[in-house]
Amino acid sequence: MSRIGRKPIELPSSVTFENNNGKVTVKGPLGTLTREFPSKDIQFKVENNEILVSRNNDKDETRALHGLYRQLVENMVVGVTKGYQKQLNINGVGFKASMSGPNVVLNIGFSHPVEVKAIPGITLSCDKTVITVKGIDKELVGQFAARVRDIKPVEPYHAYGITYVDEVVVRKERKTGKK
Repeated sequence: MSRIGRKPIELPSSVTFENNNGKVTVKGPLGTLTREFPSKDIQFKVENNEILVSRNNDKDETRALHGLYRQLVENMVVGVTKGYQKQLNINGVGFKASMSGPNVVLNIGFSHPVEVKAIPGITLSCDKTVITVKGIDKELVGQFAARVRDIKPVEPYHAYGITYVDEVVVRKERKTGKK
């Protein structure tokens, strides 16, 4: 069996779990997440405040999906209870971010300010040089943060650009003159 797939998912008392023919709905204090799981070979059962994920057969495709489906359901449970957040750091001379309603306006060295519009399911906040992306869907938070980061990728000589707060930037050495 899959090492990840056989681990039970703890179901807090504030969370409800429903499975209707592969359509899983998780409701919690922060919101509701729904996802379709098309494989009929993988089942979800709730026993003793735990979600157990099992599979019918040992086909390669079913084995591959077993751990994936279990982890996706766990991400849904964590999302509706605690939520997810990513923080982005803006580094550069004169680079800054400010809020404009629910959107963030970035001044990052272009000839014009760049406005990043918040999408449904995402909450944006910013301090002068730190942007925080929050939401209950882990994939949506990560994808949105990556999209913001791609606006101005970090350059390796001065480390100017947008990075994740915990990201390590490997700096390159500048050219040296003739000796």
